[in-house]
Amino acid sequence: MPTWKSRGLRGSTLEELINRTNERYLEMGLALIQKIPTPITPINIEKETRHITLAYFDQKSTVDYIGAVQGIPVCFDAKECAYETFTLENIHPHQVAFMENFEKQDGVAFFLIYYTGLNEFYYLPYRQLKIFWDRAENGGRKSFRHDELDEKYVIKSPGDSGLLIPYLDALSIDLESRE
Repeated sequence: MPTWKSRGLRGSTLEELINRTNERYLEMGLALIQKIPTPITPINIEKETRHITLAYFDQKSTVDYIGAVQGIPVCFDAKECAYETFTLENIHPHQVAFMENFEKQDGVAFFLIYYTGLNEFYYLPYRQLKIFWDRAENGGRKSFRHDELDEKYVIKSPGDSGLLIPYLDALSIDLESRE
């Protein structure tokens, strides 16, 4: 089984920004989004601090977040990318399958990608990811470049709203494009 060590903290800053944004959306009455914990079984626990230092994943996780935005079911996963090329190895087949099934049930699935080198947050609709995924499955590139993305999904600066990553604006654009 896969084990967990220091790599488990990757993305924790991004997740904290998303968690705070979700708290603010709840306060504003706009959305109820919950972080889905990854189920683990601890192997080593430091007795004094009670910190888990080694664990294995019980099962494959699906997505990082799930909830509803004004009656619309949504699910998404958060990813970080240090380069302008995002490798599809960072996304797992079971996540793609879950998102596909979620959308078949009239939900909206997407990825929030933080391009750390560009200091840019990006909303990637599932249907766009699926194009890149299928391309890779058919022998094409196993990644996608930042310049292949639609600029309308770049998440703009939050302004004075108290939102750290105001992704609902991009969700709104996504919903409009589906009509």
